[in-house]
Amino acid sequence: MRDRAAPVDPRAALRIYAYFVPLAFLLYVLDPLGPFFDIAITYILKDHLHVALGDAATFRVLTAIPVYAAVVFGFVRDRWSPFGQYDRGYFLLFAPLLALLMLWLASRPLTYTDLVLGVMAAMVLTRFIVAAYQGLMALFAQEHAMSGRLATVWQFTTFTAALTSAATSGVVAQHISPQSIFKVIAIAAVATAFYALWKPKVVYAQTYRAAEARGSDVIGDLRRLARHRAIYPAMAAMLMFQFSPGQGIVLQYYLVDALHATDAIYGYWYAAFLAGFLPMFLVYGYLCQRVRFGRLLTLSALITIPQVIPLLFIHSPIGAVVLAVPMGMMGGLMWAAIHDLAMRSCPRGLHGTLMMFVSGMNALGIRGGDLIGTRLYAWGADDGFRWCVAVTTLMYLLLLGVIRCVPEHVTATADGEV
Repeated sequence: MRDRAAPVDPRAALRIYAYFVPLAFLLYVLDPLGPFFDIAITYILKDHLHVALGDAATFRVLTAIPVYAAVVFGFVRDRWSPFGQYDRGYFLLFAPLLALLMLWLASRPLTYTDLVLGVMAAMVLTRFIVAAYQGLMALFAQEHAMSGRLATVWQFTTFTAALTSAATSGVVAQHISPQSIFKVIAIAAVATAFYALWKPKVVYAQTYRAAEARGSDVIGDLRRLARHRAIYPAMAAMLMFQFSPGQGIVLQYYLVDALHATDAIYGYWYAAFLAGFLPMFLVYGYLCQRVRFGRLLTLSALITIPQVIPLLFIHSPIGAVVLAVPMGMMGGLMWAAIHDLAMRSCPRGLHGTLMMFVSGMNALGIRGGDLIGTRLYAWGADDGFRWCVAVTTLMYLLLLGVIRCVPEHVTATADGEV
């Protein structure tokens, strides 16, 4: 690993978490990839615009195009400082623009075209915000040897927010108008802009002066990025973990159509699924400081392999919700480990670039899984659903091969070791 500043003491770590946690919560509410926004949009497509399953999957693939190219936003973050404020400048500039966009959507009768354009524009604006947040966190994590702990805190926060959103999204979609949902997102965007006015010394005092933050010229940075072996396993791991045809929009339609569940049930299932991750994040936060990262990454992948197999045994909506908890637990360690891997793998001065590369793989895996899943599901609800589970399990098994390609300098230390 490269030279870093001294690890932070526990009291300073609490102040660091106090900064990153509320910001993570706000970003998860306003991000179109987050459950509150994403599930709400799915219900709008299904219940208000009466869009068929295949067309809904296509909508999700198309509107996520900016996310597939998220590396562009990360590269911009690594080279441009709005208002001379570095990452805070992105919050100050793009969060208010997102609020205006949401108010525009809330002010007009909703059509399919408006929804496509509005969600795609929101994807663009939020990619700049997310690039700034993740780039700052990865830079800080490398400087202070705390990628495992920050990955744990980050994911615990976002999953808690996601759990709350998922548990309430079905009820919200049934009883609150789309216009009101857009107004809630606008409020979160305004709050993010105000949050950017805070500049705690424990986070910002030396962050952009350290060697880890310095890049070179554009061509030099691109060459370094291409030659940096560590980036490829990090991207592949995210893509393969998120490629799960049986868990996304296919499961939502399967619960409603085949098991005759209400719209709210998928929200409950997703909330229970996310709840299973939470205790495993705490376990990861403990283990990452005591176990060499390479061993922890391999252990996490082994536990993940059978994660979706319980879907084969759901025969009722309630049964699906119950099985969601152990499914989430089997994925918790791996999800934290992937984000730990990403932050460890960032090249010098290109933290936003790699983190957004990984973010792009996240969206590509989810949307690609939805698209393939709808094709498999078209073979028949039961047989198609089984094929979705089989494809996902195979993908998780192949993760073990990807892990073997991670360079040793990335995996050699536990969190806090320099």
